[in-house]
Amino acid sequence: MSTLRYHVVDVFTDVRFGGNPLAVVLDGDELSTDQMHSLAREFHLSETAFPLRASDAERKGGADYRLRIFTPEVELPFAGHPSVGTAWLLARLSRVCSGRVVQACGAGLLPLQVAPDGGPVELTGGRPSLSEPVDAGPLLAAVGLAAVELTGPPPRVAGTGIGFAVLPVAARALARCEPDPVRLRSFGHPVSDATGVYVVAWDPATRMARARMFAGDVGVPEDPATGSAALGLGVWLVGSGLLTGDGTAAYTVEQGVQMGRRSVLRCSVDAVGGTAVAVRVAGDVVPVAEGTITV
Repeated sequence: MSTLRYHVVDVFTDVRFGGNPLAVVLDGDELSTDQMHSLAREFHLSETAFPLRASDAERKGGADYRLRIFTPEVELPFAGHPSVGTAWLLARLSRVCSGRVVQACGAGLLPLQVAPDGGPVELTGGRPSLSEPVDAGPLLAAVGLAAVELTGPPPRVAGTGIGFAVLPVAARALARCEPDPVRLRSFGHPVSDATGVYVVAWDPATRMARARMFAGDVGVPEDPATGSAALGLGVWLVGSGLLTGDGTAAYTVEQGVQMGRRSVLRCSVDAVGGTAVAVRVAGDVVPVAEGTITV
């Protein structure tokens, strides 16, 4: 095995060179972890995905494939735009059928709904989690904002397989963020409670969040579209009383504007008794490049 096929797609956008770019390396089942990490560093995108054969146990659980996800620095147990982009690509290549697809990853078995003919993909996140309110001071300092920009309910760490510190701010604050890499790294490894700081300006009238995501110790200073954080946002919105505590509510996330890569993430959250029980995120995908890479 001297070369492997790869594809680059843009996720959470219907315009090429928008959204979040993703490299997907095919047929890498014989690669070691170190080799996968080397390839991810070579692409140097926020994430590189490796769809692999599911194990016998995963197949018995309904998995169609297993997905490993790498940033230039670390392997992630789960991430949104690699999950959405990979499922879309595998369907486009006829490696999976459209409709319901199940992905095995570090967050468990996660279902996706793949629309036919290159339509959008919807991902259901893992088990929702929500911390108690956390101190806003270190979060504000990590993204270079003052306390006057803080608004709404208190920050909490929220997620559906990987956690983010949701920091609610005034809309004007999004353009004022000046992230501090040293402070951001203090939020630790991706298996800790908070991978990074998700800065959010929430508009209750339109149920739209405008967001920026600054990663912690994962080698991604800023991400133009973060599906896993958008899922966590739904958990925070319900837990903070900003979305209905019972039933299903839809919301939209716009991200990547300040990076020149506008992304749109369409989400919905199911809640029971004021607690989120399931969250979904959907988006479009467009192909950008393909080729071979040396192993």
